[in-house]
Amino acid sequence: MGKENIEKYSKRYALLKYAAGLWHNNIFYRKVIVLGRENINHNDHLIFAPNHQNALMDALAVLLTTRGQMVFLARADIFKKKFIASLLYFIKILPVYRIRDGFRTVIGNDEIFDKTIDVLRNKNGLVILPEGDHAGFRRLRQLKKGICRVAFQADEASGFNLKIKIMPVGLEFTNYTRYRQVLTVVYGKPIDTSEFHELYKKSPEIALNELRSKLSSEIKKLMVHIESEEDYEAIDELRNMINGRFSDSIKLPKLFRDRILIDKLNKLKISDNSTYQRICSLSLQIKQKAKELNIDYRLLEKRKHPIVWLIAGMLGLLITFPLFIYGNIFNLTFLYLPELQIRKMKDTQFHSSIRYGISLATAIIFVPVYIILAFVFISPWWLAILVLSSLPLTGLFAWNYRLVFRRIMGGFRIRKYMRFKREDYLNLKNNHEELINLIANLK
Repeated sequence: MGKENIEKYSKRYALLKYAAGLWHNNIFYRKVIVLGRENINHNDHLIFAPNHQNALMDALAVLLTTRGQMVFLARADIFKKKFIASLLYFIKILPVYRIRDGFRTVIGNDEIFDKTIDVLRNKNGLVILPEGDHAGFRRLRQLKKGICRVAFQADEASGFNLKIKIMPVGLEFTNYTRYRQVLTVVYGKPIDTSEFHELYKKSPEIALNELRSKLSSEIKKLMVHIESEEDYEAIDELRNMINGRFSDSIKLPKLFRDRILIDKLNKLKISDNSTYQRICSLSLQIKQKAKELNIDYRLLEKRKHPIVWLIAGMLGLLITFPLFIYGNIFNLTFLYLPELQIRKMKDTQFHSSIRYGISLATAIIFVPVYIILAFVFISPWWLAILVLSSLPLTGLFAWNYRLVFRRIMGGFRIRKYMRFKREDYLNLKNNHEELINLIANLK
């Protein structure tokens, strides 16, 4: 698979996508919530436009929650080495040249543009991240004109017969960098570029701006968008304090709960700024003190931490400790090898991409090795299959074991604070209760 036939179906790519999707949707993330799939008509000529906050994971979120073999556009400087370029073409990524790459190289965009037309005609689905680069903030930034220009020029080159549609996509990660988080992907209603054809024929620049404005508005409806820069940290943390327990909800996903909360806060800022400022102040105070006391928000929400249940939990952990060790022995490779590379990465938004990529690669390498070793050293054959089947399950068990251990220890820690009537903990508890009451009264 190369640049010249990137729009063609590839069996090797299909196999890789299946393995990548299995790891992405079931192992790397504990849950992937997908909404709006009914808005995708694969018979249309589609350009997907997701918000861009989490490096390569944003592109994967779209690719691995839809069918087909999409083609992506990425900056050209990552194609400089031939081996890397051939690998990128294999996974269906095309380069886009910028003036900063050298004025002469921009000419290469003519060839790339021709390929995007082939991709759209073939109905692969083209993915363009319209913000241009990523930023670790839950806010949609100014969109680049490139995505609108590609859509209009591709339509124009086909005599305005393709009727290209741009699909706004909202992405939300409960945490950008950690394993076993929740990813929510929302596909909005497509924007038909033919609505702007007449305007484009009269004034291309105005049409570009109009389409960009509409696309920006539609993406904001599908994501967590915190407009305020001044109070960003307070509002971002408040989402987790108030809605953290709903992270796995499918009926009303946390993303939409967060949007409702942010909308109420925006209105409150205008109608009652003093209460708004108090909420933001409490959010930051609670964040800092909870970190100092090593207390999870979910533990803070609980009114009681019965000693009987804490002791019972510790006994349960003690009994299942051998299973925890077993689960770790065969799964630590996938979890900790990526950490060696992450230490070299200054951009934290790439951490999740590195963790996913290296863990997937090691899985592809080591899983066949485990299979061979199991059938060589374990008999009868059914026992070997049983052992192999237990590896991913016990690996997930070991991961959850750590979480349960931390919560039980947190419960003991809170009981200690309460027993000695620690003033800082009591203040934290009072501030949390005040915050909850203020949020409950928002309209």
